[in-house]
Amino acid sequence: MAEIETAAYALFAQNGFEGTSMLAVAKQAKASNETMYRWYGDKNGLFDSMVKRNAAHVRTMLEKAIKERVAPLPTLEKLAPVLLSMLLSDKAILLNRAAASDPTGGLGQLLAKSGREDVLPLIKELLQDAIQSDALKPPDDGDIGALFMHLLVGDQQIRRVIGTMAEPTQSDVRALATRAIRQFVALCRK
Repeated sequence: MAEIETAAYALFAQNGFEGTSMLAVAKQAKASNETMYRWYGDKNGLFDSMVKRNAAHVRTMLEKAIKERVAPLPTLEKLAPVLLSMLLSDKAILLNRAAASDPTGGLGQLLAKSGREDVLPLIKELLQDAIQSDALKPPDDGDIGALFMHLLVGDQQIRRVIGTMAEPTQSDVRALATRAIRQFVALCRK
């Protein structure tokens, strides 16, 4: 699967989502077209799998922290640079460009369902743990997850999608994440 998705990313970068066929991905990955359709169903299924795999590390970190009842704020500090790095990565940007260029909105729905709607509830659960442990208070509008994401990502992802911002270095990501956490905690401090 990894070889197929690597081939798909390369072809999406070269030809866009619309200009990439399942057959082209199969050839690039040295897989059969039959295997492609059996594993993914269609190109949207391949896209969905790529979104899930891209978010998998963040999802795993969150699930482990929640299951093990790890202190929420230190977990958030570890999670923020990983999440921001993933969201601003070339892979995420290719997926977002594909979704943005899809006139049907179907890819956007897949991106939201397998990305944001899968991970954000876990972030909110971690933040609710911080509220319940009296480490944080909810913002005035009550949407602590949206506030966290706004401070962490802001307009950086859309700037990457439209090509006005280069992929940040890991040092830049750490600095941006540290600043976002500091601002977030200041706004939500008990």
